[in-house]
Amino acid sequence: MGTRWSVRVVVPDAPAAPDLNPGLRPGTVQSDRHVYDLALKAEIEAVLARIVAEMSHWEPGSALSRFNRSEPGRWQPLPPAFAHVLAAALAVAEASEGAFDPAMGLLADLWGFGPGGKRDGVPSGAEIAEALAGSGRRQIEQDGRRARRLARAALDFSGIAKGHAVDALAERLRGLGLADFLVEIGGELRGEGIKPDGQPWWVDLEPAPGVASTPIRVALHGLSVATSGDYRRSFHHAGQDYAHTLDPRTGRPLTNGVASVTVLHPNCMLADAWATALTVLGPNGMALAAREGLAVHMAVRRHGERLSPRLEAMLG
Repeated sequence: MGTRWSVRVVVPDAPAAPDLNPGLRPGTVQSDRHVYDLALKAEIEAVLARIVAEMSHWEPGSALSRFNRSEPGRWQPLPPAFAHVLAAALAVAEASEGAFDPAMGLLADLWGFGPGGKRDGVPSGAEIAEALAGSGRRQIEQDGRRARRLARAALDFSGIAKGHAVDALAERLRGLGLADFLVEIGGELRGEGIKPDGQPWWVDLEPAPGVASTPIRVALHGLSVATSGDYRRSFHHAGQDYAHTLDPRTGRPLTNGVASVTVLHPNCMLADAWATALTVLGPNGMALAAREGLAVHMAVRRHGERLSPRLEAMLG
């Protein structure tokens, strides 16, 4: 996937939880159930390979890349998981009034964040306006297992695919009869069940550099966590830092001072998408988080941290 992953799983009757953390490197799994672990690793890699084949905009032959090259107005059949992710992405796009948008591939490419690679300098206002006019959720129409472009808009699942991958791995592990595990892909996590010592999967929320915040530890028991932060990816040009997160409403990198947003949700795909949407909305988005019943931690430069009512209730 181009992203490191790890899985800790409690194998029934095993004395310890094998740590499957091959990432992109080949290797064996440290466990006394070596053959079982290799089979499990193969299952995990098969799930991830399918997701890449369907939803990676970095792979020219993926279902998503083919969709982005399709003739506008012509319906395209979608794989079931692709259709599921697209429907969820469009739903969050509507609920956030466009703060999250899966059809911003043209703008991501324009800013040098897409498969085309980095660019020299920043795009002009005219270039941004042209790409913005052909982008956005209104240019994508979905009808169940089929969808079509109404203009030259390009899908980009960067803000939701990692979360979906976490959920897909979790569902595959459950399908194999495994009930206790912690899945992590690129910083997005989902925990189910308990560890061998009877404790839940405790994780510390990732702090944003330069923002004073209270350490928060949560138990991922049927719960996922996703974080969006401008400190993770950015670029510097002409004395200015530019975040890799684009505001779909302006077509430009964020300048709202939000350092990070973390969302806890049973569904990692939705946690991922909402983390992106609320990063774009900034502090004003906390009202939407409250209405949606989302557990959210937001770190804002020069203004500290903010917690949604749902997260405050979870922390007691």
